[in-house]
Amino acid sequence: MGAVTDDDVIRKRLLIDGDGAGDDRRINLLVKSFVKWCHSDSEDGDVPYQQMLATVSQCEFAMGKALLVYNMNLRETLNYEELYADIDSSIAAAREKISDCKRQILQAKRIRKNRQEYDSLAKVIQNHPDRHETLRQLEGLGEDLRRLTQTKSDTEDRLELKRKQFHVLLSTIHELQQTLENDAKLAEESPEVHMQTESRP
Repeated sequence: MGAVTDDDVIRKRLLIDGDGAGDDRRINLLVKSFVKWCHSDSEDGDVPYQQMLATVSQCEFAMGKALLVYNMNLRETLNYEELYADIDSSIAAAREKISDCKRQILQAKRIRKNRQEYDSLAKVIQNHPDRHETLRQLEGLGEDLRRLTQTKSDTEDRLELKRKQFHVLLSTIHELQQTLENDAKLAEESPEVHMQTESRP
């Protein structure tokens, strides 16, 4: 088995680094070029020097780009945290509205039960021997029934409004979750796009 040469090391680095556009490779090449330039007796040393400066500029550009990507990811993370907080608040508000709707439904059921009891009572009063008293009681019961009917109608209107508002809220939450999932996918695909762009000649 022969000794490992510099070309073998570079070849392994290229295999590990994908397209060979990593900062480690640039720095290693820069160090080798610098050592070679220092030990070179050639008078035409300006070309290697300019090449080393270009390599340094590439490293600085790559570091600057990486810093921009990091800051962008940091801002996106903060935005996601704010969105998650908003979603949590929306969910808590939705649960509160659901509880309120349940209370209103129970109240509507009580009103319906009372109306049925009033209907039964009205039938008993109709069979009462005292006609004038019965008529007077029937008038009172009719007024109660009208009031209860109006209350029931108002309650049903409020319940319908709450139901529509809750549906809109759930649709908004679903759209927010879909947006977050799409943004997460784009964020996962973004590093691959940057690597492909950097590898182009």
